[in-house]
Amino acid sequence: MSLSSRMSLITVSRTRTVSRTNLIKPIMFTFQKLTVYNRALDFNQFISRLLSHSKMDVVLRSQVRRASTSIVLNIAEGSGRHSIADRRNFFVVSRSSLFECVSILDILLSERVITGDTHESGLKQADEISRMLYAMIKKS
Repeated sequence: MSLSSRMSLITVSRTRTVSRTNLIKPIMFTFQKLTVYNRALDFNQFISRLLSHSKMDVVLRSQVRRASTSIVLNIAEGSGRHSIADRRNFFVVSRSSLFECVSILDILLSERVITGDTHESGLKQADEISRMLYAMIKKS
């Protein structure tokens, strides 16, 4: 089966469920298997949905988008580093970006751009990711 044929078999839904039907060996990077990486992707999608429905300030919109993306990217990049110090640094940056997102959610709540339920949902996700990243930082 050609590469283009195999690629056409992969479909990604909104919930990031990947169907790998009929693929001989799915290619998966190590970081894609990390629970924290997948939770960060979920949080990024939460932020994306929030951005598509809210009327927030352009500056905050851009900042929260970059910060939520940074969480995912730094987990991926850090997991590929061989030096313990490098790996730890990327996980610290990822956790800092998560804190940035939380503070933006606080601002949006205080400005009544989002509801208390939306805020709480975001904080619960962020808390779980933060705890995982903290454990990874301490382990590194």
